[in-house]
Amino acid sequence: MNWKNVRTQEITIGGITFAYRELGKHNNGTPIVFLAHLAAVLDNWDPRIMDGIAAKHHVIAFDNRGIGASTGKPSNSIEQMADDATAFIKAKGFKKVDLLGFSMGGMVAQEIVLKEPELVRKMILAGTGPAGGEGISSVVGVTFYDMLRGFFTGQDAKQFLFFTRTTSGIEAGKAFLERLKERAEYRDQEIAVSAFIAQLQALRTWGHKEPADLSIVKQPVLVANGDADRMVPTGNTHDLARRLPNSTLIIYPDAGHGGIFQFHNTFVPSALEFLAR
Repeated sequence: MNWKNVRTQEITIGGITFAYRELGKHNNGTPIVFLAHLAAVLDNWDPRIMDGIAAKHHVIAFDNRGIGASTGKPSNSIEQMADDATAFIKAKGFKKVDLLGFSMGGMVAQEIVLKEPELVRKMILAGTGPAGGEGISSVVGVTFYDMLRGFFTGQDAKQFLFFTRTTSGIEAGKAFLERLKERAEYRDQEIAVSAFIAQLQALRTWGHKEPADLSIVKQPVLVANGDADRMVPTGNTHDLARRLPNSTLIIYPDAGHGGIFQFHNTFVPSALEFLAR
């Protein structure tokens, strides 16, 4: 069983049905909950990362409320998404988890660890930054600009949003988008426009929020990004690593927001090594 053919399951919490997929249940140790990026559904996780980490760990990813196959009204706040993720983790019966948050998911992870520190063992935060971070509230403008670029060139906007415009960046983007198509059957539903707009509101608000005191986060955190992130400017990644007292920083060269996807061959071993420490 791997990410391209694992079945989608459902769990209902407080009247909301959350769609999720899990791999590596037979692996012992702390489960890893994946928290998704803006506009992402279950099919947006890179199969190489999911399969690579599931080789050693129990991994689980879910759709936020009102996203993909999950029911309910889409949330327009990062804090609400964190509460939903916490409810999901507890409903699955997990007493302690590791979190892997990419982009918006990394913001959700920060809210979870600040609200429920006893629930989190370790975190991996990629392509993300702290509340109030420089340029985070501008993600709306950057996203729409690149969606237009994609529309007018007949390409997926993620090619522009996640990857650099160098030869290696463009090739990495094409390879990533092909990997996302590997699941042929029982694919998730695409995000609705109203849900996408709600998430953009959440990001804008979080980008204007007062910075949290991350010095109280004692958990080990692996912080990663590309050196040329346009969505969440890479300076935020350095800032995040500085604010977290127990952090390890990885910056990938000639890479954008999707650095961990471009460098999945090195990111997966780094993540596994970090989780095993």
